[in-house]
Amino acid sequence: MAKHKAAATRTPEKLRKKDYLERLAPLQLALSEVERWVAATGQRLLVLVEGRDTAGKGGVIHAIAETLNPRHCRVVALDKPSERERGQWYFQRYVAHLPAAGEIVLMDRSWYNRAGVEKVMGFCTDAQYEAFLKQVPVFEKLLVQDGIRLAKYWLCVDQAQQEERFAERASDPLKRYKLSPIDLMARASYEAYTRAREAMLEATHTRHAPWTLVDFNDQRRGRLSMIRHWLGTLPWNAPEQPVLELPPLTHPPKRERYTVLEPIPDRSEDSSPPRPARFRGQTGPAS
Repeated sequence: MAKHKAAATRTPEKLRKKDYLERLAPLQLALSEVERWVAATGQRLLVLVEGRDTAGKGGVIHAIAETLNPRHCRVVALDKPSERERGQWYFQRYVAHLPAAGEIVLMDRSWYNRAGVEKVMGFCTDAQYEAFLKQVPVFEKLLVQDGIRLAKYWLCVDQAQQEERFAERASDPLKRYKLSPIDLMARASYEAYTRAREAMLEATHTRHAPWTLVDFNDQRRGRLSMIRHWLGTLPWNAPEQPVLELPPLTHPPKRERYTVLEPIPDRSEDSSPPRPARFRGQTGPAS
C-alpha cells in the first residue's frame, strides 16, 4: 500500500518538447475559438499571471497569445512607475490597460507588485501596503460586477528550480536581459517573498476573484495545466467559421520596380550579422 501511494504521488518527469507541442496544438485551437467568441459577443477577459522571478510567466503568456489576433489579445507588462504615476491612486495606471469589449488582456505581473516586490524590497510604506490589501478585493469586485471575467494565476516554483533558472539566464546572453538588479537582490529574500505571498493570498483570495496556483517546476507541463484550466472556466460558444475559398488570380503578378534584397545564401558562414554601419569600410583608426 505504501509503495502504491508513493508511486501515485511521484512527481511526473519533465515533459519532452515533442509531447508538449502535440498537447499544446488542440489547446491553441480552442483558444482561437475563445477569441472568436470574445470578438463576437463583446466579452472582456482579464488574466493576471503572477509568480516568483523565473517562474515562467512570459512563457505561458506567449503560449496563449502566440496564435491569437493582437487586435483582440493584448499583453501588458508594465515597467516601474514613473514619477507622475507614483503620485497617482495606486490602481490608476492599471485601469488604463483593462480590456474593452471584444478584448483579452494578459498581464505579466499586475497590481499585485505592491503585495510582493514592493513590500519585500521596501518600495512602499507599511501604510500603503495595508491599504492595498484592504482595497484590492473591493477593486476586483467592481471589475467583476462590471462584467470583466477575471482570472488570477500564481505560478509556483521551488527555490532549487529557481536557482537553476537564474544560472541559465546568467550564462545565456540572449536571456540575460531577464536578470534585473532587483531579481538578483530577491535571491537573498526567498523566505520574505514566501511570507509576503502567503499574506497576499490570505487577504485577496475571494469568492468573486479566487487565486489558482499552478506547479511550474516543469514549465511546459505548467503551461498546459494553466491554459486547460482557464479554458474550462469560460462558457465560450464560438461562432461558425466560414470556409475560405481562394479564387484564381485573374492577372499575373507584376515585376517589382524597386530594388529587392537578394536572399541570404544557404551557407551558414555567409549569414553572420553585419558589422555596425559606422565601421563599414574602415581598416584602421580614422585619420
